[in-house]
Amino acid sequence: MSFVSFLCTVAVLAPLFLILAFLARTGLGALNWDFFTKIPGAAGEAGGGMANAIAGTVVLIGLAGLLGVPLGVLGGLYMAEYPNARLTTLARFTADVMNGVPSIVMGLFAYVLVVLPLRHFSALSGGVALGVMLVPTVMRTTEEIVRLVPQSFREASLALGIPQWKTILRVVVPTAAAGIVTGIMVGMARIAGETAPLLFTAFGNRFWNWNIMQPIAALPLQIFSYAISPFDDWHRQAWAGALVLVAIVLLVNIAARAAAARQVKLR
Repeated sequence: MSFVSFLCTVAVLAPLFLILAFLARTGLGALNWDFFTKIPGAAGEAGGGMANAIAGTVVLIGLAGLLGVPLGVLGGLYMAEYPNARLTTLARFTADVMNGVPSIVMGLFAYVLVVLPLRHFSALSGGVALGVMLVPTVMRTTEEIVRLVPQSFREASLALGIPQWKTILRVVVPTAAAGIVTGIMVGMARIAGETAPLLFTAFGNRFWNWNIMQPIAALPLQIFSYAISPFDDWHRQAWAGALVLVAIVLLVNIAARAAAARQVKLR
């Protein structure tokens, strides 16, 4: 059974390493200084880069974090500290359902909520779509992490006459901070590679744009656009963009694991 378990582990890890190896083989050749510093060139011409798409991805993740992190963390704290409340049961069920909703549906939701009233695509609508996807992940992760804080910590604080709200802010949250940050990072790594919601919201942009009320480029959108194009150079850049995107997700997950390990060590 140990050998069977070992084979199952190898079977799980094999696709990851095969994907990384394939992306490295096909994408490393197109990675150069221009890729990280220049915007896309004219259609059919060799050269150019994805600097605007990389910056756009950072902007979209930042906007999603501004919306999703506060709602997710506060919701998770409420569910952990008031587990018997009716609202907790409803919130937990809603978060679980939202985690299973296809990302394209989230894009349609943001399209109706933001794009139609504004009558144009924008980085803001893309941030809203990704932020809505981020909320349930952060909420459920925060709840599980906060529930791991020993009850004796809360009882010791309350025994000193400290109000419950201050106990949560001064005792519970600092104790679970590393785990909460880990959940946030994992959630952001998940939304970083989403493409479908951005097709209905951010739409894409071949130029620099820092105005959140206008369409903006993103790595997933640029990869999709280049992959379906008829130009070989764009195909190579699409593989390079996919390699960069996977590397970003991988690094964020490694950082999250390191933060979680630090949390366990501190205990």
